[in-house]
Amino acid sequence: MGAFIWLLQWPIRAVVLLIVGALPLGVEFSGFGTALLSAAVIGLLGTLLIWPLRLVLALPWALTSLGGMVTPITAVYNWVITIVLFALAAWLIQGFRLKNGLISAALGAIVYSVLSTLILGWLGLDVSFTRAAAALSAAVGVG
Repeated sequence: MGAFIWLLQWPIRAVVLLIVGALPLGVEFSGFGTALLSAAVIGLLGTLLIWPLRLVLALPWALTSLGGMVTPITAVYNWVITIVLFALAAWLIQGFRLKNGLISAALGAIVYSVLSTLILGWLGLDVSFTRAAAALSAAVGVG
């Protein structure tokens, strides 16, 4: 079921990326094809890199959040991971450009995340588990 939901989400996420590109955030896409490829790459990077990024950030996160007791700190680390994935996708894809570098990546990633969550939730296409949980479930044969 997760793969089917992702296939339904994919073009919607591409449209969300085009909306992000239309806002004055410094994020540019050369067209819908680039946005479609970018949505796929962001999803793929999120699936492949979520655990390595969390491992790299585990010690600073544990120290600053007191082991997860300070919830806003955890949210900040999740945003950092989202920004890294967004910036990496822009670096990999020709036609996906961040005019103002890290500032554009941060603004674009935040707006992309919020709009995706709102629109997919409104359409009933959001899944209740993270990409990492889906990948882990598939790897161990659960679900």
